Amino acid sequence: MWKEFKEFVLKGNVFDLAVGIILGIAFGAVVTSLVNDVIMPPIGMLLGKMDFSSLFVSLNGQHYASLLAAKAAGAPVISYGMFINTIINFLIVAFVIFLMVRSINKYRTVSAAPKPCPYCATNIPAAAVRCPNCTSELPS
Repeated sequence: MWKEFKEFVLKGNVFDLAVGIILGIAFGAVVTSLVNDVIMPPIGMLLGKMDFSSLFVSLNGQHYASLLAAKAAGAPVISYGMFINTIINFLIVAFVIFLMVRSINKYRTVSAAPKPCPYCATNIPAAAVRCPNCTSELPS
C-alpha cells in the first residue's frame, strides 16, 4: 500500500496540481490585498469616506457603532460590505483566469473541422481519404 501511495504522489500530475493550488492561494491573497488595500479605499473616499468592509445590518434591531462591536456583542449581522469585497475579489480572479485561458487557447493547434462522408453521412477527419465507417474512397 505504501508503494502505491508513493507512486501516486510522485506522478507529475500530482506535483503540478500541488503547485497550481499553492500559486492559486498566493494569487488569491494578492488579489484580496489589492481589493482591500488599493481598490476599495479610493472608492470609499469617492463615496463619502465609506469603509465597505464595515458595512453591516444588525438583525436583532439594535444599533452598534461598528461591525466589530456588533460581533463582540454576539449580535447576528449581515456583513454586506465584506460580501461586496468578496464579489470584487471574485471578479478580478475570474477576469485574470479568463485572460490566461484566452491566451493559452490562441497557441493551441486547432485541427481541421471534420467533413461528412458523401456516402454514409458520418463525420470523418478532414484529412481522411477513405471513410472508416463505410470504407468508401473519398473524392479529393
